[in-house]
Amino acid sequence: MEIAVISGKGGTGKSSISAAFATLSEKVVLTDCDVDTANLDIIFNPIIEEEQVYIGKQIAEIDYAVCSNCGLCIDYCRFDAIESINNKVVISEISCDGCKLCSRVCPVDAIKMIDNDKSRVFTGSFRNGKMVFGKLAPGEENSGKLVNIVRDKAKQIAKENHLKTIIIDGSPGIGCPVVSSITGVNHVVIVTEPTLSGLYDLQRAVEFTSKFNLKIWIIINKHDLNPTMTQNIKNWCKQENITIAGELPFDIQIVNAMVNCKSIIEYAKDSEIAKEIEKIYHKISR
Repeated sequence: MEIAVISGKGGTGKSSISAAFATLSEKVVLTDCDVDTANLDIIFNPIIEEEQVYIGKQIAEIDYAVCSNCGLCIDYCRFDAIESINNKVVISEISCDGCKLCSRVCPVDAIKMIDNDKSRVFTGSFRNGKMVFGKLAPGEENSGKLVNIVRDKAKQIAKENHLKTIIIDGSPGIGCPVVSSITGVNHVVIVTEPTLSGLYDLQRAVEFTSKFNLKIWIIINKHDLNPTMTQNIKNWCKQENITIAGELPFDIQIVNAMVNCKSIIEYAKDSEIAKEIEKIYHKISR
């Protein structure tokens, strides 16, 4: 069984809930597919057992022993990744899109394309099973492709270790990484919060995920901070026939748990919010 936890916007508490799901009694494979800003490894500090290089694209590099400093590449670069600094042509590694045009127009063949190999896929063990996560280097692209690699690795690890449950912490929004995070899963949990932007982004996320014919569950986090907006979200979900898995109150213990590198289940197992998250998880996974 694969459960993907996503959100229409950042800051809803998605990762906190994913961490809680991963530390209930059953051993799991925890998969951090928020590859642009992966953070569950900070909470769980897994023992890394395998590190795989991910090459999302190539970038341009100048051989200054050959470069004539003509500046032709600057004129052709439509990404503004090349400029002249102190009379020297310089390529910005972050801005370079890897389109190869500069290497093609260079009259002295001084520009070569090299693999951008700073991104990684990590596999290891954490205190409640196995963990797989990706780290996309700044400026690199193809995050959806990296998520696919992370998910394939998670399935392999689950099979090898006879683990039945994979918890996926997906990216916020509705971009390519989210598509890769939810495709083929058994359940999608969308975490929202009682704000106007929270409702708007929830609607976008539901419209998006509905196209995949998946079971959708909604968690309203921090519901007590704005009861009126919480009711608006509930009314909309009822109108759209979408199941609300549960409502969670604001609880400072969630923050304290993250600061102490623990899930709320580990930090305050007997708290009301921990018990409510456990109820939600069992409702989804049964």
